[in-house]
Amino acid sequence: MKVLCVGRNYVEHIEELGNEKPDSIVFFLKPDTALSHNNDDFYLPDFSEDVHYECEVVVKIDKVGKTIPVEYAHEYYSEIALGLDMTLRDVQQKAKEKGLPWTLAKGFDYSAPISNFLPLSEFGKIQDLDFSLQKNGAIVQQANTKQMIHTVDEIIAYISQYITLKKGDLIFTGTPKGVGKVNIGDKFVGYIGEKEMFSINVK
Repeated sequence: MKVLCVGRNYVEHIEELGNEKPDSIVFFLKPDTALSHNNDDFYLPDFSEDVHYECEVVVKIDKVGKTIPVEYAHEYYSEIALGLDMTLRDVQQKAKEKGLPWTLAKGFDYSAPISNFLPLSEFGKIQDLDFSLQKNGAIVQQANTKQMIHTVDEIIAYISQYITLKKGDLIFTGTPKGVGKVNIGDKFVGYIGEKEMFSINVK
């Protein structure tokens, strides 16, 4: 099982971090040890001074696929979740400055808290989903998946050109604007539409 994450997929998030809009889809991998489930507490690591939250809609792949045409990509998923791509922003910045991979900044243990998966049919169209994140009771991220630069189906088609997708693989589809620092004592509650998907305490 692979955890694939898309970066820079919402224009306003690109702008808030001062990044350039990429010419093609940007994605990276997290190991399966990055996942945490069941509203487990997130423990702030001691090897970073600037951990950021990034809320994202997550798609689970249903079957094996290679070089999937975009018009058939919708046949490869039927469940979604909401997750957090926890990022060591200071570690990431140092890597970017040296032209090195982001692996340490993105793939550390428990850096991908995720909700339970639910049928997409409970929510509607994949490219018209409202989702939001509350931090300590205040909304910090709020978006609709129609704001994505690259759709879920485009992401699946693109990734599958290079990496075979297998049943159970997870795709984090990118975060909107509003990312920020994580502190001990924070509580994050994530929603798709009006449905609460996770509630995570930071220790």
